[in-house]
Amino acid sequence: MSKTLVFGASLNPNRYSYLAVKKLLEKKITTVAFGKNLGTILQLQIKDNLTDFQNINTVTLYLNPSRQVEYYNSIVKLQPKRVIFNPGTENPEFYKILKKNNIEVLEACTLVLLATNQY
Repeated sequence: MSKTLVFGASLNPNRYSYLAVKKLLEKKITTVAFGKNLGTILQLQIKDNLTDFQNINTVTLYLNPSRQVEYYNSIVKLQPKRVIFNPGTENPEFYKILKKNNIEVLEACTLVLLATNQY
């Protein structure tokens, strides 16, 4: 089964990244989370070390473009099949890097994709 990494996961239940983790888990999609603050969302541990992640199919980003820069290499090293850029995370510079590494780029809202069974 494919695994999704929620990148920029928040412990705040009002944040879209929190809602995405919740919906992914509800849909029984194997999910892991990376964030600056450690904690749990519905028993899912948010980690702050990217070396803890392997076999990632999808990275769904919840990090603004200026904060993404320091993670370009780390995300590429994960070798996901695709990266979803949620609203507010769009980053043409990063798109080029991902495409050069044969990683699909998708500008979309993870919550909408899940709600419409297009995930």
